[in-house]
Amino acid sequence: MSTVKNIFEDARLMLEQVNAFTTTNKEELEQFRIEYLGSKGKIKQLFAGMRTVAREDKRAFGQLANSVKQAAEQKVIQLREALESAADQHIEIPDLSLPVDNEALGSRHPLSITKNKICQIFAQIGFTIVEGPEIEDDWHNFTALNTPEDHPARDMQDTFYIDKGANPAMLLRTHTSSVQARVMKSQEPPIRIVVPGRVYRNETISARAHAQFHQVEGLYIDENVSFADLKQTLYYFAQEMYGKGVKIRLRPSYFPFTEPSAEMDVYWGLENENDYRITKGTGWLEVLGCGMVDPAVLDNCGIDSQKYTGFAFGMGIDRQAMLKYQIGDIRMFFENDVRFLRQFSSAF
Repeated sequence: MSTVKNIFEDARLMLEQVNAFTTTNKEELEQFRIEYLGSKGKIKQLFAGMRTVAREDKRAFGQLANSVKQAAEQKVIQLREALESAADQHIEIPDLSLPVDNEALGSRHPLSITKNKICQIFAQIGFTIVEGPEIEDDWHNFTALNTPEDHPARDMQDTFYIDKGANPAMLLRTHTSSVQARVMKSQEPPIRIVVPGRVYRNETISARAHAQFHQVEGLYIDENVSFADLKQTLYYFAQEMYGKGVKIRLRPSYFPFTEPSAEMDVYWGLENENDYRITKGTGWLEVLGCGMVDPAVLDNCGIDSQKYTGFAFGMGIDRQAMLKYQIGDIRMFFENDVRFLRQFSSAF
């Protein structure tokens, strides 16, 4: 191939060598591919020698060089398929009747266990489980729920806005109450729902608070619904969740979408330093907020406030799990520490 005189003979010899090549070894096949088809291989050099061929012979030489290249490519494909086919024929099927080592299975997350338990409790007394979008508009998250324009909850220090300048403004929902507004707009009373889901608030992360957490909110609207119905419903929940001997208390509070409003505490105890830290030395831990649905909320959602009344409540799933499992730091739920998660392999 070094002279014009023998370049055609070199090409024909190379074609014969390619056609004659055979192997049953993957390493030898790879060496053949690199030797002939590599970036510095023989075929690359063969095409480079075309500049020494006379003009009237270039067409014939080009066809011959292409034949060498195609033969080498086809040879690599054929031998590779033959080697793979031979390997498949020699696969040994293991004895499926032999015993296997027991491998550790994954465990359920404590927040999932707690959420399912809460939903199950309320489902037993007729509540339907409903879910909604985590990216919400301002009307469903605030306005429909009687939150004034100047309310602190609208400030950037509390709310993660996605597009505050849009109409309506879009944000990461700060509570699952936005789903309640959607249900009230689309469904006639009686309404009896619980809404589980993830919510977001721009808060400082600590042992007691996180920027993302989980809620379950409930809503019951019908004729002649009273605060006594709310209290008995929540007491039933506390007994099912924490045992018949649980102690609860209701304290007056304020929420823009309920009137009157209250917060419910469960007695945590003061047996150790962790108890003092979590309860701020009181022994009581706030677990949910509640109240009678404000008539303005009913009117905003197209429900006759003269005919219907209702109550609503909302609780943090994270806080319920901390109370149930005596977990002192909410951040542990988000760290994915296998040593922590393995403790929750069984059901609630």
